[in-house]
Amino acid sequence: MRWRHLLLICLAGLSLAACEPKPGFNTTDVSGADFGPGLHLPDHNGQLRTLADFRGKAVAVFFGYTNCPDVCPTSLAMLLDVQRQLGPDADRVQVLFVTVDPQRDTAERLKMYMNAFDPRFLGLVGTEAEVAILAKEFKVFYEKHGDIASGRYSVDHTAGCYIFDPQGRPRLFARHGETASRVAADIKLLLAEK
Repeated sequence: MRWRHLLLICLAGLSLAACEPKPGFNTTDVSGADFGPGLHLPDHNGQLRTLADFRGKAVAVFFGYTNCPDVCPTSLAMLLDVQRQLGPDADRVQVLFVTVDPQRDTAERLKMYMNAFDPRFLGLVGTEAEVAILAKEFKVFYEKHGDIASGRYSVDHTAGCYIFDPQGRPRLFARHGETASRVAADIKLLLAEK
């Protein structure tokens, strides 16, 4: 009789442990999404990149353009602040900036733009068709407005950052305006996962 009582206590303890909530994310959990398999673009140094190149690191993917007056620079500044808050763990995070304006964003221009934030950040550029296919895969909207022929235009685009875990799986979407401390806390959780 006594062993049955002990067994019930053990089973109850295991049940309660299984019901304990796991740490929640501050940003939107997109676990199970299928973003990223089509990411095959050259970086601003001319090296072809895929998400597999960064296994073992959390990867933040942002779609934007270098002539963006507000959303892109503030998002990249936020990601730079995330890197600072992560301290030594910042070396386990890769930021990828995919241009939605390959007409104007040359590799040289992207390199200068990335270096203005952090030399570890990589700008990715493809053809108009390659960018369109990748944006569709990520469900990113972008559209040019203004005098496109003369190069005097802006690009409306989805403003948010896709974050992949160190195994290369899409896990989070951080909307524009999210704070660096909340994003850094989420990335720490991803880096701590087994």
